Amino acid sequence: MNFYIVHYNIFMRKLTLIFLLTTYGVYGQEDLLREMEQNKEPETDYTIATFKGTRIINGHSMETKPGGTLEFIFAHRFGRINSGWYEMYGFDDALVRLGLDYGITDNLSVSIGRNSTDKTLDGYAKYRVLRQREGASSFPFSLTALGGMAYKFSPRKNHEVSPDFKSTDRISYTAQLLMARKMSTALSLQLMPTMIHKNYVEPALEENNQFALGVGGRLKLTPSLALTTEYYHNLSMKDDSPYQNAFGIGVDIETGGHVFQLVFTNAVGLTERAFITETTDNFFDGDIHFGFNVTRTFQFKQDKE
Repeated sequence: MNFYIVHYNIFMRKLTLIFLLTTYGVYGQEDLLREMEQNKEPETDYTIATFKGTRIINGHSMETKPGGTLEFIFAHRFGRINSGWYEMYGFDDALVRLGLDYGITDNLSVSIGRNSTDKTLDGYAKYRVLRQREGASSFPFSLTALGGMAYKFSPRKNHEVSPDFKSTDRISYTAQLLMARKMSTALSLQLMPTMIHKNYVEPALEENNQFALGVGGRLKLTPSLALTTEYYHNLSMKDDSPYQNAFGIGVDIETGGHVFQLVFTNAVGLTERAFITETTDNFFDGDIHFGFNVTRTFQFKQDKE
């Protein structure tokens, strides 16, 4: 009997020791994990895909191209839908812009484009100054600055405009701030204060310096489908001006390497000078142009990963 009691006591001591060691190990691991969590630096989560493309309708979104990425943009606008059967409801007319956007860095893009509407060559630089983010260093919205220049080749001869018209009078400049916030996974909104300077204007119709305020938005319906809208109000437009404010609605369709945008707008010019200050059609009178923007992206630099 004593033999069994002795061995029983030894067994219980070993079992108690194992229990104590195991318990200490578990609590030790918990303490270690807790200490690691406390010492871990807080993370910052940057907002992505506020807009899927670099354009909303006619104007720019706050998105820039990633560094080493080239995007080809083909923007097409047909004639007015209310032009009737003879003009095939606008499909007989074709107004296009061909453009190339290149990301020098993830925050800096440059572009060049050619517009058939008024024979304009345009270019711009676009820099993302601030980015919406949450976490350790949160910020409520994204901010991108844009500066552009356009040269209007039409009409071909200077004297067709005015006897004292010079080649430099064909130039216009654009400065924009693109302020956007992704309100949720489905909704993004953008505000676009804009200044446009035109070297030559008809003083009776418009001013050299014109200010406009644009608003735009995107509503995501499915992972590859979204509704978009955009409106620019020209604050410098005169009461008897022949021009109209630009408005448009559209559908974004994402298909792998490119974004296909179907748009309905009263503007056919595809530079800021043209669609913000020189749109002549009234959307709400039925002067609507159907069109599309197609982009194709080419990657010239591998991801850092």
